[in-house]
Amino acid sequence: MRIVSWNCNGAFRRKYKELISYNCDILIIQECENPNLVKYTKEFELFMPNFIWVGDNKSKGLGVFSKYKLDDNLWDCGGTKYFISCRVNNEFDLLGLWCHHANSPTFGYIGQMWKYMKLNKEKIRGKDIIIGGDFNSNKIWDVWDRWWNHSDVFNELGDIDIKSLYHQHYNEEQGKESIPTLYHRKNIEKPYHVDYILASKRFCNSLSKFEIGNYKKWIKVSDHMPLFIDV
Repeated sequence: MRIVSWNCNGAFRRKYKELISYNCDILIIQECENPNLVKYTKEFELFMPNFIWVGDNKSKGLGVFSKYKLDDNLWDCGGTKYFISCRVNNEFDLLGLWCHHANSPTFGYIGQMWKYMKLNKEKIRGKDIIIGGDFNSNKIWDVWDRWWNHSDVFNELGDIDIKSLYHQHYNEEQGKESIPTLYHRKNIEKPYHVDYILASKRFCNSLSKFEIGNYKKWIKVSDHMPLFIDV
């Protein structure tokens, strides 16, 4: 099974063809249009017939697209932005996210994930689950006197055996990632690692491939590189 997480930087209806040749099974797409309001082609409907989408802006929200049946878990988001928790083919759980500033003076970006965890950590515990998306965060931006830093969130996930597949695969430490996922404003001199896919033990043990898209191929369509995993 191949899962992709990608911040497409908008206009996904014109960019999805970049993914067709990869034989994906599930897509977690940030900054994509509301599929209920934007007409996708028949090709795309056959490519990914099932979806769940959330967002306040019809042009830029969060979508999970799948070849398999998706059932919304309806986990409480408490107003955080943006999260989709769903059951895939009644076999495992998936949490897609796009950590948004959410006009929060205190809990923007990774703070949104921290608040979401406060609401749903016990629902995640013990599940066969994959979590993926644009966290807009990295350990390098931890603030010493804040209790919900990037490191705090990832440590909380680690406490319930949810691990980052990138760091497992490449044997690198948080904050010392060698492969960027974002080139800020498409500037090759401003690389950051802010997108992640994490998983429970079942999927950590069955990971056969982890790949981040190449700058030369993907920068023409987005400032974020897609993350591909095979499990």
